[in-house]
Amino acid sequence: MSDDQNKRQGQGMGQNGDHDDGTRELARLETLADWLDTRFRIPGTSIRFGIDGLLGLVPGLGDLAMLAPAFYLIARAAALGAPLHVLARMLINTTLDLVIGAIPVIGDIFDVAFKANRRNTALLARFLERKKARRLR
Repeated sequence: MSDDQNKRQGQGMGQNGDHDDGTRELARLETLADWLDTRFRIPGTSIRFGIDGLLGLVPGLGDLAMLAPAFYLIARAAALGAPLHVLARMLINTTLDLVIGAIPVIGDIFDVAFKANRRNTALLARFLERKKARRLR
């Protein structure tokens, strides 16, 4: 990477010199959250679920396996500058998903209804919108 590219990236500029407001990263994280929480639909219903709900059917291990992508979302939010209170809320959502999701049957229903990863990307989206609005003032 050239010195000019390093300077632009250090100033929050993307490869093309445009201001990086996290929009592209948010879109990628929302796609991940979709796969984890809402990718599939039970035919004939409006009930949506994702890989998190499917793996949650495997007692103990499924919920633990879903911690990796959930923590990835939180880590990316931190890298995008999300403040501590947003990260804490995301961590609470993930912890609830893990703890309640580990309860047989009830946890599986909770996983499908709660959608922690969707909630976390919504928190990040709100933060990025507020950050963008402050910058535009």
